[in-house]
Amino acid sequence: MSERIENVIIVGSGPAGYTAALYTARANLEPLVIEGFFWGGLLQQTTEVENYPGFRDGIMGPQLMQTMRDQAERFGAKFLTDQASEVELADEPGGIHVVKVGDQELRARTVVLAMGAEHKKLEVRGEEELSGRGVSYCATCDAAFFKDKETIIVGGGDSAMEEAIFLAKFAKRVTIVNRRSEFRASKIMLERAQAIDNIAWKTPYVIEEFHPGDHGGLGHANIKNVETGETEELPMDGAFIAIGHEPQSAIVKGQIDTDDEGYVIVQGRSTRTKLPGVFAAGDLVDHTYRQAITAAGSGCQAALDAEWYLRDTPEVPTPEGMPIGDLAEAQWAPERAETA
Repeated sequence: MSERIENVIIVGSGPAGYTAALYTARANLEPLVIEGFFWGGLLQQTTEVENYPGFRDGIMGPQLMQTMRDQAERFGAKFLTDQASEVELADEPGGIHVVKVGDQELRARTVVLAMGAEHKKLEVRGEEELSGRGVSYCATCDAAFFKDKETIIVGGGDSAMEEAIFLAKFAKRVTIVNRRSEFRASKIMLERAQAIDNIAWKTPYVIEEFHPGDHGGLGHANIKNVETGETEELPMDGAFIAIGHEPQSAIVKGQIDTDDEGYVIVQGRSTRTKLPGVFAAGDLVDHTYRQAITAAGSGCQAALDAEWYLRDTPEVPTPEGMPIGDLAEAQWAPERAETA
């Protein structure tokens, strides 16, 4: 186990993690970000981002993430491009939290959880290859790219209806493809979608395969009627998969409260979890908005919550009697410790 005790360890990257890193770094807390091998979150899988404030002409998702990372690094954030495998979270104020990365055991006074959520995928042929080239997981993000185009929404819940209603403002037609004739969506959301003229319905069908068109982007999908087995080709320019998200909360299950879907529960409008010194932000806690800007905003909140916690919570002495802050200072600046 490392003797160093960090002020802040941030688990996860993306807009929430990098914003938390920026704010804690500017507060001179020297955060350590365990960003994962596939750092940058879902925006690394996104092409052009047009709805993030400050970029009039848009910006590519990976470029936005690199810019946010560089900004946090400029102010002193440290990065470990590896995966957190386990956590041991203290349950008393001033306690030390342990984050395990491979054989390393890293310790910190506060932890910000920002592991995000992953889109549930259909896992059909062509989905991965055409992701970002017609296959999308966020109509709110990408609808404007499909003005006057043929599109589909895959799913039958409230999220699918919300996506379809929004997409219908741009697309020539939106066809909702659902594996059942009945829908999980609430009655009011279903009625709203049914009232829109350019929303069509294809039930009970499933997507079997996506195919590119002559232009290289999405051209059509093979779909199958689950009752009759009948198959057909459905032409489309865009397909939006709206079958849910999977919050990446597995490593904190049993230590932090989560809801039935696995989203981490925080206290009120704060980012505080039930454990002192442990905060959660971004898509890990948000099953409503799921936007880059809202994730960044909650990352800022988590950083401020962590900063205030460190300010107001007494440090627990180590077994040797040296306060945690002094130990951390000695580890990172021995020349200063020797002359103190």
